[in-house]
Amino acid sequence: MENYPEEFIDWLIQTMQLNGYSILLVTIPLALIQSFIGLYPFAALIMLNISAIGLVEGLLVSWAMGTLGTILVYVVCEKFLSNWIQRKWLRKMKRYEKWQRYTERYGIWTIILLRTLPIMPNNLICLMASISSLSFRKYCWSSVWGMLSYIGLIGVLGAAVLMPEVNVGLITLLYGGFCLLLLLMFVCQEVLLVRHKGRQGREQETPPSNPLM
Repeated sequence: MENYPEEFIDWLIQTMQLNGYSILLVTIPLALIQSFIGLYPFAALIMLNISAIGLVEGLLVSWAMGTLGTILVYVVCEKFLSNWIQRKWLRKMKRYEKWQRYTERYGIWTIILLRTLPIMPNNLICLMASISSLSFRKYCWSSVWGMLSYIGLIGVLGAAVLMPEVNVGLITLLYGGFCLLLLLMFVCQEVLLVRHKGRQGREQETPPSNPLM
């Protein structure tokens, strides 16, 4: 029963005899459903797209539909379910409380990390972000970069399994460079933030000059 959703997806594709870009008639709706409910892993849909339409096209389509799904869930939660989430879900999300604090502290970088690594289900990330102080614009950017990081990771793994003829070393190198770029951006932001806070602290400690002296 645990694999029932994935078996249903396989049965649906075989029954409808979908291949090529027609696979998107199934994977796009399933991606939106997965964003809300999370019955099956999003990685399964990425693999279907890659196997049907190719590595690059499959990754790009998966990136687009995954990002769209996360933004749609955030909008629904933030606009319609925010009060209900705070009343009903906060107590149930105690084990994720530290990630809520990290989101308030590090903003988009926490969302990018959570999107990349299987630490928390995607729909819970959306729920958590919808009740945080993160703005909609920042959340969108965090979803764009976070899903790109996740898609890239699955792409490296998927290419090694589904397309052994592809130069996996090059893909791994490109993905590693992308992750390094994100890390450097994060470090630079933190350094600038520390310097800014230090400058503010020194200004507050400096007594105001007396104009009459």
